[in-house]
Amino acid sequence: MNKSLEHNFVELLEEHQNIVHKVCRLYTNDQASHKDLFQEITIQLWKAYPKFRGDSKFSTWMYRVALNTAITLYRKSTRKIKTQEFDTVQFKIKTEEYDQTEEVQLKLMYQAIHELNDIEKALVLLYLEDKNYSEISDTLGISEVNARVKMNRVKKKLKTILNP
Repeated sequence: MNKSLEHNFVELLEEHQNIVHKVCRLYTNDQASHKDLFQEITIQLWKAYPKFRGDSKFSTWMYRVALNTAITLYRKSTRKIKTQEFDTVQFKIKTEEYDQTEEVQLKLMYQAIHELNDIEKALVLLYLEDKNYSEISDTLGISEVNARVKMNRVKKKLKTILNP
């Protein structure tokens, strides 16, 4: 590959790497898994980058690749027995930005999100990123109406999980 393509990719990845970190946070439970998934998503992005035509925003395309990679690896990993306790999950949250109550609520929300299925997690991530339903539907490859319906169901499900 030429240096220009490589340079453009690195610039775009650096600019939008928080997208990958957010996806990793939703689909992993520890720092080592986060790093492994981040690396795997980066590899998949690099492999797919020459085929990126710019039909959508780079960030939308990046979400799609990152979510597909995470979901594929998540499905493979769910066949294994997980023994990690929730207490050991590390969130990359600057504690000075949140008071104790907000931090506890955020941890509870992440715990509830971890109970959702793959598509529901992706919907929540994109929704929390303030993506409109058009962008969500483009990223997930579903209709805009379907995205709205699924999101309403996910909200109800999260309320049930958080307030049994």
